[in-house]
Amino acid sequence: MSTETSSSTPRGWRLPSREVSLPEVHRSIAIPQAAGFWRKLLAFAGPGYLVAVGYMDPGNWATDLAGGARYGYTLLSVIMISNLMAILLQALAARLGIAGGRDLAQACRDSYSKPVTILLWLLCEIAIAACDLAEVIGAAIALNLLLGLPLIWGVTLTALDVLVVLFLQHRGFRYVEALVVALIVLIAGSFAVEIVLSRPDLAGATAGFIPRAAILRNRDMLYIAISILGATVMPHNLYLHSSIVQTRKYADTLEGKREAIRYATIDSSVALMSALFINAAILVMAAAVFHGTGHQDVADISDAYQLLSPLLGTTLAGGLFAVALLCSGQNATLTGTLAGQIVMEGFINLRLRPWLRRLITRVIAIIPAIVVVAVYGERGTGSLIILSQVILSLQLPFAVVPLMAFTSDREKMGPFANPAWVKGLGWAVAGVIVALNVFLLYQTFAA
Repeated sequence: MSTETSSSTPRGWRLPSREVSLPEVHRSIAIPQAAGFWRKLLAFAGPGYLVAVGYMDPGNWATDLAGGARYGYTLLSVIMISNLMAILLQALAARLGIAGGRDLAQACRDSYSKPVTILLWLLCEIAIAACDLAEVIGAAIALNLLLGLPLIWGVTLTALDVLVVLFLQHRGFRYVEALVVALIVLIAGSFAVEIVLSRPDLAGATAGFIPRAAILRNRDMLYIAISILGATVMPHNLYLHSSIVQTRKYADTLEGKREAIRYATIDSSVALMSALFINAAILVMAAAVFHGTGHQDVADISDAYQLLSPLLGTTLAGGLFAVALLCSGQNATLTGTLAGQIVMEGFINLRLRPWLRRLITRVIAIIPAIVVVAVYGERGTGSLIILSQVILSLQLPFAVVPLMAFTSDREKMGPFANPAWVKGLGWAVAGVIVALNVFLLYQTFAA
């Protein structure tokens, strides 16, 4: 094993190396140096799953339900391509955090002027609030479906997860990761049962993973496809991942960082494949139950819940759907509050007490949700979720482009800078995501 040290900050960075991301948990999880592959992989496993929850949030549910109900299994290929793009970008975020020694927000503050940094911070805060808004509404809808709780009370109750995060993080970051993984397992188990109950056409579902030119020719189908892409890659996940990979206490050598990047990439790739399964399962279920049965226009989460049990002949179907939705919304809000802390500390070096930072993030999301629910009722929540996805689309280029620039810079990354093939693939993915999101915005506002 190489003993070359890499403890000093690379020459391309200006910020002092003592400025760390999430200081309360930075390098708090020990990595057994003499352990074998599987034990080390288990030690590194966790951050990828916190990232993966952003790829299976209520915003994804809305687009997956619409895609399956209207077009059957055809758009499964879009979900697969979206996930492959996400795997690459999250791997680059992990590389930045480990090899660059700072999260994406810190890297922006290090590299750009103060006005640009402030602008990027404000855009990111808006995006996090928009994302949190969708999760809050999703969790509130689930509480309404399961318990009959009025939406306005459900929205308010979601603030309690701030206390859960604080309690678990005080016990250790591993407890936060364990809760997130447990909720993901519950979501995946629920949809595994849903797929069995819905009895999909397995041959049709398999064929759906093959991209088709019809997606580009059909304007309405293309709109749903772009919506799926737009709802998949979340900008705050790039900030989050570049920070939480630094919770591991890997060896501060070139070989130690190389090993950490390898294990972190495996962790996030496997975790994102779980997101692929869940998103594909939602679309497959919608295709099997709603497509071709006179319910092709089902896109609203509440409507899907109401129809599942009668169409499948068991109340278990609707119940599992609502439980999975609650877990999905709650999971995403847990990680959203962490992302809020990371961007505030990284962009403007403002360090608030964790409970205060998370409370601010949640209040920003809860207030507009309460106003919309009070004025428009359940009817307005669907439009609010769509608006949140549009806001996320607007912010995405401001996260993807800096990430590619930083990880491709040899002065900043040293020997861990992107090789030529990764640069080409990464910039191509960034270009496609930006172009499709711009088109989605055009379609949204021109409609």
